[in-house]
Amino acid sequence: MRKGWVIAMAAMAVVPGCTDGGGSSSAPSPTALRLTVTSPAYADADTIPSRYTCDGENVSPPLAVTGVPPQTASLALLLQDPDAPRGTFTHWLVWDIDPHTTHLTAGERPQGAVEGRNGFGRTGYGGPCPPRGDSPHHYVLTVYAADRRPDLAPDATPTDLLQALSGHTLATGTLTGRYGR
Repeated sequence: MRKGWVIAMAAMAVVPGCTDGGGSSSAPSPTALRLTVTSPAYADADTIPSRYTCDGENVSPPLAVTGVPPQTASLALLLQDPDAPRGTFTHWLVWDIDPHTTHLTAGERPQGAVEGRNGFGRTGYGGPCPPRGDSPHHYVLTVYAADRRPDLAPDATPTDLLQALSGHTLATGTLTGRYGR
């Protein structure tokens, strides 16, 4: 009995280490459900076709999301490159997506949603565009189901979005693609 108590206390002591110190966490709460995020353009961990990059049409890939909890008030989407030379680079930041949205076609802006400014300094989608000669970068697209609509300014950053979602994330899902030049 005492051993079980010690293990439980040790596990609880680790939980605060999951935040970035600013009160936000990119990780969902331990009770968050999993969304399934897929694309007919590429499978998880596969290469992103050039059509969806700076070397092609530079349009967002088609996406499908399943497993959205019924109490979801809003979806949010974040596409980032953690392999960028100067640190994580944001390619797409969207919030206030209707929770009934189950798919987006290629190049589609979610109707009624707010698109934030990406790392290129533009609003909307900016496709993968790693430096030539780099090993393929990983592009992590995360969809969040939240129990409320985030109250954010149009120039919100990924940190702002994650802070607004902290404690309000019901489910998350990711789709990771790779791209190199």
